[in-house]
Amino acid sequence: MKSSPDESCKVILDTNALMVPEQLGVDIFDELLRLGYSSWLVPAEVLGELRSLSRKADKGRDKTAARVALGLAEGCTVIGKDDSDADSAIEELALETGAAVFTNDKALKKRLFSKGITVIYLRQGQYLETTQKEY
Repeated sequence: MKSSPDESCKVILDTNALMVPEQLGVDIFDELLRLGYSSWLVPAEVLGELRSLSRKADKGRDKTAARVALGLAEGCTVIGKDDSDADSAIEELALETGAAVFTNDKALKKRLFSKGITVIYLRQGQYLETTQKEY
C-alpha cells in the first residue's frame, strides 16, 4: 500500500527523542525537516512520561532534559489521552496514521520494525537516519 504524501511527512516522537536536543545538542526538528518530516506527533502518554521524569529522575541532567522536552512538545501535535503505556500508544498511533517513529529505544525499534513501521533514530550522536529494515 502506497502512503499518501500527507502520511509520509508525519513522525511520532518518543520520550527519548524529545530529550535528545538537551542531552546531545542535536536540533531534531531541523534534522526531521531534512528527512522530509514536517508534521510532529506526540502521544499524550509521552507527555506523561516526561512530566514524571521532570519530577522524579535520578540525575539532574535527565530532569532538565525532560523539562526542555516538555517545552519542545508544545510545538508538536499532542494526540490521545494518557491512559496506556507510551510504547503501546506509539505503536498504535503509527499503525493508525502510517507515520514514522523517532526513537532510540532498542526494544521499541525492534517491535516497530516487526510491524513494518518506519523508524528514525539518532546515528553517531549527530544526525538522524531512517530505516525500514528488519532490526
